[in-house]
Amino acid sequence: MINRALLDRITVDPDICHGKPSIRGLRYPVEHILEFLASGMSNDEILSDFEDLELEDLQACLLFAAELSKVKTISKLVA
Repeated sequence: MINRALLDRITVDPDICHGKPSIRGLRYPVEHILEFLASGMSNDEILSDFEDLELEDLQACLLFAAELSKVKTISKLVA
């Protein structure tokens, strides 16, 4: 699947997840999927926990994060 088609899976709707980027208009914010992946969950574990997600959705989240990281300067984030 080409990058544009993957990124089209990420939607922003003010009425869903408070306008945060989410997957295909579902109530799965990209940030949650990225947190699951960062915690060490495998694709298979995530897909078995959330049966309406597809492998391409997880790939779209990673590509979305990669695109967001393409910046000219980086500032320290404070949690």
